[in-house]
Amino acid sequence: MMGKQLSDWLPTTKREAEIRGWNDVDVVLFSGDAYVDHPSFGAALIGRIIEATGWKIAIVPQPDWHGDLRDFKKFGEPKKFFAISAGCMDSMVNHYTANKRLRSDDPYSPDGRRGLRPDRTTIVYSNILKSLYPNVPIVIGGIEASLRRFAHYDYWDDAYHKSILVDSKADILIYGMGEKPISSIIKIMNEGGTIEDLHNIPQIGYLSKTKPIDNNVIELPSFNQCSKDKKISAQTFKIIEEESNKLNQTIICQKNGDDYVVVNPSFPPMTTEEIDAIYDLPFTRLPHPKYKGKKIPAFDMIRWSINTHRGCWGGCAFCTISIHQGKFIISRSEKSILKEIKALSEDSDFKGYLSDLGGPSANMYMMRGKNEELCKKCKRSSCAFPSVCNNMNTNHEKLLSLYRKVDNLPYIKKCFIGSGVRYDIAMHDTKNVDINKINDEYLRELINKHVSGRLKVAPEHTSDTVLNVMRKPSFALFHKFKKIFDYENDKHHLNQQIIPYFISSHPGCTIADMAQLAVQTKNMNFHLEQVQDFTPTPMTLATEMFYTGYNPYTLEKIYVAKTTQDKLAQRQFFFWYLPEKREEIKKTLRKNHLEYLIDKLFENKDCSKKDNYFSYERNRKNLFKSNRKK
Repeated sequence: MMGKQLSDWLPTTKREAEIRGWNDVDVVLFSGDAYVDHPSFGAALIGRIIEATGWKIAIVPQPDWHGDLRDFKKFGEPKKFFAISAGCMDSMVNHYTANKRLRSDDPYSPDGRRGLRPDRTTIVYSNILKSLYPNVPIVIGGIEASLRRFAHYDYWDDAYHKSILVDSKADILIYGMGEKPISSIIKIMNEGGTIEDLHNIPQIGYLSKTKPIDNNVIELPSFNQCSKDKKISAQTFKIIEEESNKLNQTIICQKNGDDYVVVNPSFPPMTTEEIDAIYDLPFTRLPHPKYKGKKIPAFDMIRWSINTHRGCWGGCAFCTISIHQGKFIISRSEKSILKEIKALSEDSDFKGYLSDLGGPSANMYMMRGKNEELCKKCKRSSCAFPSVCNNMNTNHEKLLSLYRKVDNLPYIKKCFIGSGVRYDIAMHDTKNVDINKINDEYLRELINKHVSGRLKVAPEHTSDTVLNVMRKPSFALFHKFKKIFDYENDKHHLNQQIIPYFISSHPGCTIADMAQLAVQTKNMNFHLEQVQDFTPTPMTLATEMFYTGYNPYTLEKIYVAKTTQDKLAQRQFFFWYLPEKREEIKKTLRKNHLEYLIDKLFENKDCSKKDNYFSYERNRKNLFKSNRKK
């Protein structure tokens, strides 16, 4: 906090507003997270965007929604509107495990304390404000609102819900990354516009008594139709996903009760210059002084990390990144990134180590379609599945250049890559010898210079059948990547590990698939740590399959482990190596007629030896060549 004044943060109390000389504010933003004034935290980012327009913005982090509601009243009526974000996480995911058990902590709260935000935060905050100030407009946004913009299945209620616009009674919903929509809202309101005048802004949703008058509007099956017929729900999801992933989108509307939910197309992807300008805003990059002496775990995790880009074109079935941030990569310039690193190095607590230099997928920096005209016509939800798109530029040269420039900075001792690496992209055969060579060089340099002892990758499963449902590459590719990793470790005398992420109970995954996963990972000498039971979250392909039992793209029925008992039966296979799990796993295998796997899983043979059927040193060039064969 050295050198910082209280007025360097956006005000969170009337006294802090008065320090700035303010008697009133234009916008009061309520957030389910603690206030960390850092561009990785949505409330701070939107707050700084609003501030940059000249408006007066106050933030109320984690207001008490019980009792006299004084936190909702402390700034009174804003001159323009209230804004609401549940936080960087969906409140239900934040609160509950995949088995609907209450989590013991909250990484976005001081000292990780849970219980500082309500379930369905956006709805609770919005309804309180509507009851207190019925005539003040409310704008909702953030991931919780974004993923619930249409009628959707809710896992925690095990019920089909109307759009969050209906339940929250909000006037405007911003979906996706909100910088451009909020700036447009402010511009129109500065010109005297009303709430109705905001309805033409891209990337917003609103309620209407009538359908939009436009020949190109897509009208989805209604809430009533989707809630009564799961096949219709699956077909509806396909339309939403395909439209959301297009470069040129169309207005979508859906009848929800008496009203139509109208969702406008998104803004074009931000330019490098536009995203650079955001990172130039006067963030303190620190928690608000009100948290002095307390730790905010989510901040501690990213404090010494640098975000290089947004978006992900992987399109994994279970992931919300592309549906929220978009599948088109928005990259910062080297100049902007290096400038932030320089500022970070001037922090008295900085020791010279960057914990991460990456994004949603670490190695998608500066990657985009070679021919944008083809991208405009495309409606693929994944540019990486079933194979990497031939129009995608997967050249890692710019990322490699960035790594090297950061490594050469005098105040950087080590730059680690903490975000997940898509090895399938780096190993993709581009049909260009020079690019393939650069990408091979990227992998080697990543392994040799940028691993903090453990490299995170996400094969997600070992079964190609399940991986096909997940929209992930074959597990055979992970075997090849591990051989490269092991070879580079041996050659350079490094003691590093791969930390693979795996998911159980994903739609399409059976007990037999999980048993085979246990056997295969045992034979690779893994004792798995980074694992999770599939958690259905709104607006993902996997959740739609979980709810309906259909694959929306084929309308074929798909197996789903739905009950807590079935989910736990799958999850236990991650931990086959724990003695206390052994008898229950054996019982499960016998019950499912998989007795032949008992010996493979529990026989006392040495699995620690590395594969001896492949001499990496002798066939190094052939290995890299073989990695590029489809």
